[in-house]
Amino acid sequence: MEILFGILFILIIMFFAYIVISSGAQSRRYAFPPKRFDGRLDEITSRERGTQSEHALISTLLDYGISPKAIFHDLYVKNGKYGFAQIDVAVATCVGIIVFEVKDYSGWIFGRGKDMKWTQGFYDKYNRSKHTYRFQNPILQNESHIKVLQKQSEQFKHIPFYSVIVFYGGCELRDISFVPNGTFVAKPYRLNDVLDTIFENKDAEYTDKHEVMEILKSAVDNGNDTETKTKHVENIKDMLGTDRVFE
Repeated sequence: MEILFGILFILIIMFFAYIVISSGAQSRRYAFPPKRFDGRLDEITSRERGTQSEHALISTLLDYGISPKAIFHDLYVKNGKYGFAQIDVAVATCVGIIVFEVKDYSGWIFGRGKDMKWTQGFYDKYNRSKHTYRFQNPILQNESHIKVLQKQSEQFKHIPFYSVIVFYGGCELRDISFVPNGTFVAKPYRLNDVLDTIFENKDAEYTDKHEVMEILKSAVDNGNDTETKTKHVENIKDMLGTDRVFE
């Protein structure tokens, strides 16, 4: 009897060990943002700026070996038409400037490169019904951010820009197609592969690297102004015009 209980105890321990290991592997695959703030980010941003997913992205960039001096978070780039364009993360690299757009979604994601809207889908297993929601195409959204940034310097016309859309939140990219050249859509656990692909390109021909860093740093500093952030939100709200729709 004692031998039987001993075997049963060992099997229970092995079962719980399997659950823990499987849970860890799944969390790495979906790369949920860490709950604790990565202390390395203090050199780049503040704990109050941005989201946990943006902080997780910066941690990944640091793990990859990118210098903290080359990473810029929560940028507000001056845009004559709408006031400011807000960029989640920008990185100045030897091959060009990488501009990141961070999204937090669950469910299934569907979309094509030039569609105005993408679709987020859910399946309610209790009611056995499907639900879909529409949201702004992040590829076009980030393209508009890059166009505003490119206007900040004459040399930006000759420097490659790369657009990276990162989906956090455990969503599944079901049908994403017609992604333009120089644009990447990825889950967090594939970010290193995206960066490897980008760094395969030849070096960019910067004419004034100091100017590039100053432009990006100035855009970050713009975000320190509460009035700038408030005005940006108001401009977006006015541009969308949802408050002028009466159903």
